[in-house]
Amino acid sequence: MYEKTFPNKRFKHTLEFLNKHITNSSTILDLGVENPFSKIMKEDGYTVTNTTGQDLDNDQTVFQSAKTDVVTAFEIFEHLLNPYTILNEIKSDKLFISIPLRLWFSPAYRSKTDMWDRHYHEFEDWQLDWLLEKTGWKIIDRQKWTNPVKKIGIRPLLRKFTPRYYIVYAEKIK
Repeated sequence: MYEKTFPNKRFKHTLEFLNKHITNSSTILDLGVENPFSKIMKEDGYTVTNTTGQDLDNDQTVFQSAKTDVVTAFEIFEHLLNPYTILNEIKSDKLFISIPLRLWFSPAYRSKTDMWDRHYHEFEDWQLDWLLEKTGWKIIDRQKWTNPVKKIGIRPLLRKFTPRYYIVYAEKIK
């Protein structure tokens, strides 16, 4: 997935946001298979367990056995058909989610070769906020950032000013 480009800016912002809210003694269930960012979290001292590639829309059993302080879902929810069910199944009290924001000047992402590499949801920030509220989560902090690309054109120019990523730290309402 990162053969040609590596999202250094996104990873930097994500790690800073994570470190702002939890200590590296926290145990984390990271939704999605092991990836470059889960390795970065481990290098930073976190104990990270990843899901194993199961279809989380159909199989939420991982939440029954996972005993972690935190669940992270970095760039995962846009690929799911039903994030509502997953948010209801999470047992941890702390949650970090990041998503690419829906861009009005760009269509939803869809790989023609990889069925898993498609965005079913392209969220606006308020939609994710509402989803969290409806599933019993209180947003403690949020942040957005841009993702400029080194290309020439109208869309690359718009990407310099339009937030592309949204990250949220939420806690379960008891």
